[in-house]
Amino acid sequence: MTRAIPAWLQATPLALVLGVFLLIPILTVIVVSFWDYDQTRLIPGFVLDNYIDALTEGVTWKTYLSTVRFAVITWAITLTMGFTVAYFLAFHVTSTLWQMVFFQLCTIPFLTSNIIRMISWIPFLGRNGLINQALQGLGLTDHPLDFLLFSDFAVILAFVHLYTLFMVVPIFNTMMRIDRSLLEAARDAGAGFWSVVRHVVIPLSLPGVAIGSIFVITLVMGDFITVRLMSGGQSASVGVMMMNAMSLLQYPAAAAHAVVLLAVVLLMVAAILRVVDIRKEL
Repeated sequence: MTRAIPAWLQATPLALVLGVFLLIPILTVIVVSFWDYDQTRLIPGFVLDNYIDALTEGVTWKTYLSTVRFAVITWAITLTMGFTVAYFLAFHVTSTLWQMVFFQLCTIPFLTSNIIRMISWIPFLGRNGLINQALQGLGLTDHPLDFLLFSDFAVILAFVHLYTLFMVVPIFNTMMRIDRSLLEAARDAGAGFWSVVRHVVIPLSLPGVAIGSIFVITLVMGDFITVRLMSGGQSASVGVMMMNAMSLLQYPAAAAHAVVLLAVVLLMVAAILRVVDIRKEL
């Protein structure tokens, strides 16, 4: 009879993978964030100038606030849409076959690139796009609406389009675990539709809401291509700021912003986990 493999030895492969592909890159970014630089080279050392600039400049604070604003607005919209879609699939579509069909319809857009899906909005949102033509054709406006494209509106619309599914899936998974007898008991006790949703469905769906919120917030906070493409360079985000710094070979400054952004996102995730216990969903 062979001896059982020790627990530490079983965990070693995963620990090595996490160390090589997660821990070492993060440590490298942290180390580089303390380096100095000039126009042509990186200067290894230990300076705090990058963090001082990142935490004291007014433009930087506005950029961080803009990024958080994008995350909060996108989170609110995707939560509303995701909860509604998940509720419909979980409680109104009784056939497993049709649930799979609707899920496939939701996932079809993910078969294409994010950039392609973003670019597909341009013919709809432009000054001569389909939406402006339809509004003018119906007489609702006598001139094209400029805010539809290359604006914060376009950025948030693209975020919602890209990341709503990340909210739908965990909420749906949580709702499918809700005992249907609890809903019947609430109705038998005289609870109406909204009372059942408020007092039964929402509390039992909070772990899925928390997981979806973590997905959406982390993705939006670290995004840069959506903001740059859909705003036409008119909106700012931390990701765009880091990309601009790297294009100027200011890698230590970009690394410092990356560390600060990581800390902000971790605080947001910690706040979510403080409110909702998601361990039973993992």
